[in-house]
Amino acid sequence: MAVPALLLAVAKRRALLRLVTSVACFVVPVLVMAMCGGLALAATTSAQGSTTACLTTASTVADTAMPAGTGLSVVKASDPPTVLSAAQVAVARLYIGVGKNMGAPDAALEIALMMSLQESGLRVLANASVPASLGYPHDGVGADHDSLGTAQQRPSAGWGSVAELMDGRYDAEAFYGGRSGPNHGSPPGLLDIPGWESMPKGNAAQAVQGAAFPELYAQWEPEAHAILTALKSSSELQTCPDGTGAKEAVTLPVNLSQLRREIINYAEEGVGGTYVWGGTAFKAWDCSGYVQWVYEQVGIHLPRTEQWAAGRPTSKPLPGDLVVQNPDGPNHWGHVGIYAGNGMMFSALNPAVGTILHPVAWNSGTKYFDLIGHE
Repeated sequence: MAVPALLLAVAKRRALLRLVTSVACFVVPVLVMAMCGGLALAATTSAQGSTTACLTTASTVADTAMPAGTGLSVVKASDPPTVLSAAQVAVARLYIGVGKNMGAPDAALEIALMMSLQESGLRVLANASVPASLGYPHDGVGADHDSLGTAQQRPSAGWGSVAELMDGRYDAEAFYGGRSGPNHGSPPGLLDIPGWESMPKGNAAQAVQGAAFPELYAQWEPEAHAILTALKSSSELQTCPDGTGAKEAVTLPVNLSQLRREIINYAEEGVGGTYVWGGTAFKAWDCSGYVQWVYEQVGIHLPRTEQWAAGRPTSKPLPGDLVVQNPDGPNHWGHVGIYAGNGMMFSALNPAVGTILHPVAWNSGTKYFDLIGHE
């Protein structure tokens, strides 16, 4: 698969940045990638041995179009959990089941999960640029060239028809490839790549997907390992302890201003949005794109990056204040969200989880900024 060329020689295919139409529109997503990337890349610091999975009711983290049911929370020793909805768990089971039926070893199943976590967040994505895809069942809408489905493969690159790529089972078969794969080695699936078994898993995923940054697949190895361990056997999983996974909505103070209430209402409206690197479209955004959209709805115009510069630091946050986390330099942070009160915040967390309400404590180095003025 050819790797698209982005302006100024910065290459990133699919889930990182969207091709832009001007230099100005290109520079901003690059800066945002650096800012919002801190959380997702932090997963590489977690050892597989400290990452486990448990059952959770994940209805509040799923897109509203997804079916309700039992999800999976991948709990890590030091990083925020990755919470999968029932629909995402179904996609994971599909990749595992297809791989096992094709005789693929566990390492291949793990690579497939890493790939889909990065490419689509284990979701079936249609594409607004491919109108026909919108007629098939889907969990969200992407916007990267003509990429479709759970693996974000492209019909124009020979991976299959629109109908085929909107079928998760076909996606899995095409990704694995091999003698029983539908493309017969062109394009090559994982099992068609010579020596894939000896490659780092992120590099093996990259060899199939043709992406520029194998570390973006590698970051999901602990989660993929835990998901595979949890789902490949028939043994019963334990229910997550209290405090793990999705949270219920918080109660706002009685005397909270109408403006702050409106901010929280719009933040709630964005829950379930897909995480898209550099994205600013409704429910197809990254962390700062989400924050920018919410405040825009109440007439507060924030810059695309470094949004804290528009406010004042506060040690007594109120719902509606800006939350910044994961410091990556002097007066600079890698993640932003909106404070919901009671130790909770709204944010576009990562590609697997999307936009959710979650504990502030899931990230480190938290500070708050008042963009409105405290009552």
